[in-house]
Amino acid sequence: MSEKLSKEQFVELLRPLAEALRAVDVDAPDAAQQAERAAAFGGESVAAIRRATFANAGGEWLMPKEAGGIRFGRVAKDLCGFSVDCVSMDRPGPRHRHPNGEIDLCFAGDGNGRFDGQPEGWVVYGKGSEHVPTVTDGHMLILYFLPGGAIEFLG
Repeated sequence: MSEKLSKEQFVELLRPLAEALRAVDVDAPDAAQQAERAAAFGGESVAAIRRATFANAGGEWLMPKEAGGIRFGRVAKDLCGFSVDCVSMDRPGPRHRHPNGEIDLCFAGDGNGRFDGQPEGWVVYGKGSEHVPTVTDGHMLILYFLPGGAIEFLG
């Protein structure tokens, strides 16, 4: 499959991953390890998603919006119970709360980007958690899987 995909093809590429992530308990201390077991960051499935995410990052449909130097877009409103957003960032974003948790698949671009201090890979936040999402030491493309699409921006 070509790396350049339509939005529909990209969503279908993500579908098995989203289905597997349904088993992750976002409140468990080992939630990131559960995500890793569901879809190994070094595995071919995640590698294909990485290639497609970077290949489509400059297109019109993946991240059509921009605010404060951060590009973003909604990939899917409901994919196996998750909304899925893609964000391109190299700085702090807006403070928000995760009523149902958040599962993030983080890909470093240039530099050694870190998301909230974590290297590329899986980052998981439990129900009711809040943060100012921050990328340091480079650039990252992040796929945010929000259970039930729940997020509250706190300003």
